[in-house]
This record gives sequence, structure tokens and C-alpha cells, in this order.
Amino acid sequence: MKRVIVTGSSRGIGRAVALDLARAGYDPVLHCVKNREAAMSAAEEIRALGGSGDILQFDIADRDAARSELDAWVEANGAPYGVVLNAGIAADAPFPGLEDEQWDRVIRTDLDGFYNVLKPLALPMVRARTGGRIVALSSISGVIGNRGQTNYSAAKAGIIGAAKALAVELARRNITVNCVAPGVIETEMIEGIFSEEAMKIIPMRRFGKPEEVAAVVRFLLSEEAGYITRQVIQVNGGMF
Repeated sequence: MKRVIVTGSSRGIGRAVALDLARAGYDPVLHCVKNREAAMSAAEEIRALGGSGDILQFDIADRDAARSELDAWVEANGAPYGVVLNAGIAADAPFPGLEDEQWDRVIRTDLDGFYNVLKPLALPMVRARTGGRIVALSSISGVIGNRGQTNYSAAKAGIIGAAKALAVELARRNITVNCVAPGVIETEMIEGIFSEEAMKIIPMRRFGKPEEVAAVVRFLLSEEAGYITRQVIQVNGGMF
């Protein structure tokens, strides 16, 4: 079974991705920061589907912790076939009222996390000489920007730029790198933020489902997507 590390997979989109991959015959490796109980619940479902149910626990904003955990995992298991960079946070505020801590926390988690997770994994994937897949979760905010999300939009736009550059570097190694940019998806992250008024700017007049994002991620991890790299695929109900 091809092993795929999915960050932020104890809930929301990440959990949906991990379970979808397990159903498709992959062996997803779960990741959480604090909510290990939720990760263990997902791991039980994955084991029932034939996967290992492995769980990694570290803060992607903590470079040393990420490197230590991932180096140890690679030493024990070898390079993963794929990585799904899903973990992230938001700390929204109008720019004049944005606190330094809000800017730093989002950039260090969402953008630095890209580097912190992939740096220990990219070279082992190259050395494995088996090809591979990297999918980074950006956001519609990173594509068009969004009011009250200057920090989040900056981080998610940065992920797109980083992924496109890395795609060029890894293309000859048969490792693809793509982004998925969701719109408004029904998860805990949007509770209390988006109202029914927000639906007026969505042509499909509904929020997306985590499973709809997971299906796109699964496709990009597949053999059939082997000639797709350096792309941003939006899942947003027609918002842009």
C-alpha cells in the first residue's frame, strides 16, 4: 500500500482526505497537534479499511519538532509515496486592527509549515526513485484575496508560489506538486464566520463538503494524474 502523510487529519478536510484515501487503497498516515483522541478515532476507521492507522503528533509551526518526528518516521518506514499539506489556521481581522501575533502565528503555521513538513521528506522521496505526489491545500483567499484575511491570504498565496517552484524542481524525479484551493467548506473552521449572506456570492448557493475536496486530492495522488503538476485546482462552487 502506498503511504501518504496527511497533516491536520484529525478533523475537517484532512480527516475526509485520509478516510477517502484509505477507502481507495492507500495507507494514510494521520497527523495532529493536540487532538490525539480525534486522530485515534480516525485511525480506528483506517485500520478497519486495511491501513496501519499510524499517527504523527507535532506542531507544523515548530521546525525542530517537525524535523524530529518526520526524520524518525522516515528512518522507520522509508519515504512516503505522497504528502498532503492540509494543516493550517486562520486568525482573521481587518488589517488596521490586525495584531502582530495574528500575522506571525498564521504565517508561521500555514506558510512556514509547508517548509517545515516538506524539508525532511523531499530528499527521501527523491532518493527512493519511485516518484510521488505532493498536494498542498491553499484557499480561494490565496487566489483572489479576502477582506479581513490579509495574513491568511498572504500565507495561502505563498503556498501556491512555493508549490509551483517546487513542482519545477521535482518534475524530472516524477514527483508532482499541485495545490487544491477550496472555497467555503462545511468544517468547524467556518462556524460563526460565514453566514447565509455568504452564499449569495457562491453561484451554486451552498457550501462545499469536505468529501468534495478529498475527491480532488485523491485524484491528484493517483497514477492517472501523473502528468498534472504545478497546477491550482479550485473547489469553490463557482466563486471565481
